[in-house]
Amino acid sequence: MDIFGDALLDYWQYKISLNIITHSSLEEQDIIPVDYLFRSYQKMPELEQKALGFCKGSVLDIGAGAGSHSLHLQEKGYKVTALDLSKGAVKVCELRGIKWVIQQDIHTFASHSYDTLLLLMNGTGLAGTLKGLGPFLDRLKSLLNKRGQILIEGTDILYMYESDREDGGYWIPEHMAYYGETSFTMSYKGKTSDSFPWLYLDFNTLARAADYHGFDCKLVYEGPSDNYLAKLTLL
Repeated sequence: MDIFGDALLDYWQYKISLNIITHSSLEEQDIIPVDYLFRSYQKMPELEQKALGFCKGSVLDIGAGAGSHSLHLQEKGYKVTALDLSKGAVKVCELRGIKWVIQQDIHTFASHSYDTLLLLMNGTGLAGTLKGLGPFLDRLKSLLNKRGQILIEGTDILYMYESDREDGGYWIPEHMAYYGETSFTMSYKGKTSDSFPWLYLDFNTLARAADYHGFDCKLVYEGPSDNYLAKLTLL
């Protein structure tokens, strides 16, 4: 079932702009407006604009979605490859004119190396869990040129566990291995996806893991919603 891809194709082919509904283990329901996924550079958040400005050389846009980031980079003259697991997303990227598009899971993707790996819209989520972060970083390392860079967006959701204690502390359930580990389902036009893990990661935890796996990790931008942009380079 390709919930995400179906929604993207409907919008591109028929201009049907229904929301994707997400349900998370945080007991929250949210929406993803499909038309937002087709945003122009001018309508992108400043964090995304900064990330696109930091790109260099050959670029692999991981989790490309509708391809808005890839399309902008291509128009600027970069050789960019859009990578996504969704068949529908890949089709939309092709229809929008992106020259190099690949449908595959980043966890199994094998290719030549790139100068920039781009992971926006909470790219740390693709690691799935905190335990999966190390193998995920090793996978990215295998796709990176020696002088390349990883530009990745993360979000610290600790604020969601704020308690009403006088000391201003946080209440985190004991069963949680890490407070940023979540699971999601997506619904669209009466269909619902299987549950999948998604990792929200604070910068300090990312930096420690990056250092352990042979990266220098720098905080290059802090967004307005407890999100951030980090740049990883090989030590």
